[in-house]
Amino acid sequence: MLDKNQIAKRIAKEVKNGQFINLGIGIPTLVANYIPENLEVVLQSENGLLGIGPFPTEENVDPDLINAGKQTITMVQGSSLFSSADSFAMIRGGHIHLTILGAMEVSENGDIANWKIPGKMVKGMGGAMDLVASAENIIVAMQHCSKDGQSKLLKECSLPITGMRCVKKIVTDLAVLDVLPEGGFRLLERAPGVSVDEIKAKTEGKLVIDGEIPEMVFD
Repeated sequence: MLDKNQIAKRIAKEVKNGQFINLGIGIPTLVANYIPENLEVVLQSENGLLGIGPFPTEENVDPDLINAGKQTITMVQGSSLFSSADSFAMIRGGHIHLTILGAMEVSENGDIANWKIPGKMVKGMGGAMDLVASAENIIVAMQHCSKDGQSKLLKECSLPITGMRCVKKIVTDLAVLDVLPEGGFRLLERAPGVSVDEIKAKTEGKLVIDGEIPEMVFD
C-alpha cells in the first residue's frame, strides 16, 4: 500500500502545464512537493494566497505565512497575497482548473463527503463546498478503507454530502480510479504489490475492470 507521500506523488502526475490549482488539507498539500519543475502551475489557497511553493525547510519557516490548513508554506516568485473574499471570488468565478481534496467517503456517482462527521467536533467545511461546485476537475486523495477496515468507496455516501457528482478521479493507498459518468469506479492502476482481488474486496461501490490493470509508475 502507498503512504501519504506516494499518493501525493502519483497525483502530481495529473497536473498539467498552465493550471491554477487548489490543494486541500491533508494529503493534497503534499502534492506541492512533487510537481515537476518543467511545469508552470499556480497553487492557490483559499485564505488568500496565489503562488504557493514547496513546504519550507526548518531554517526558512515563516510563522506568518500559512495555507488554509494552518501549515507554514513558501511563496514562489510572482506570488500575491489578498483577502479571502477575493480568493473565493476566484474560486466561485470558475478560475480554478484543478482541485485536489481529501475525503471521508466517495460514492460511485462521484458524490463526496469530506466536511462533517455527525456527533464529532469539526473545524468547519472550509472552502470545500465552493471548490467542488466550481473547479473544472476534482481529484480526491484518500485512504481506501477506514481504520476499522470499512470501504470508503461506496454505493452511496453515509456522511453529509459536500458536493454531488463532482469527483472525477480518486487516488488511494491501493489504486487509481476514474469515476464514470454513468456511475461506478473504473480501476486504472493498482499500487505495487496490491492485487486486483484485494481492491475488489475493499471497494463497496461498483468497480469496473477492463483488461489487465498495471501497477502505478511514479517516475
